[in-house]
Amino acid sequence: MGEWGSGLFACFSDFGICIITYFVPCVTAGKNAATVGESCFLYGCLSILGPVGIWSRAKIRGKIRSKKGIEGGFGMDCLLHWFCGVCALCQEAREMKGADVSAQPMARE
Repeated sequence: MGEWGSGLFACFSDFGICIITYFVPCVTAGKNAATVGESCFLYGCLSILGPVGIWSRAKIRGKIRSKKGIEGGFGMDCLLHWFCGVCALCQEAREMKGADVSAQPMARE
């Protein structure tokens, strides 16, 4: 299995993502959702709704992990978004930076 491209607390390795996520985390949450084929607007809005936000952000983190082959589980994703939500969003955004949002998954033959 793979690992994250950067650490959870490497927020300042991409200062732009760090600043946007600190002031408007719903934007980063929505963009992260879009990179795995989910609705940017829906998940951006859900991300600010307390426990629903934690659940929705953890769900997207799980999809990112699955897409990148990174180990982990939904419970840990929930804990990360509960206690270190901004750092987790930044880590996910850095991991998916440059991902083509419009790309469709290729079918296996």
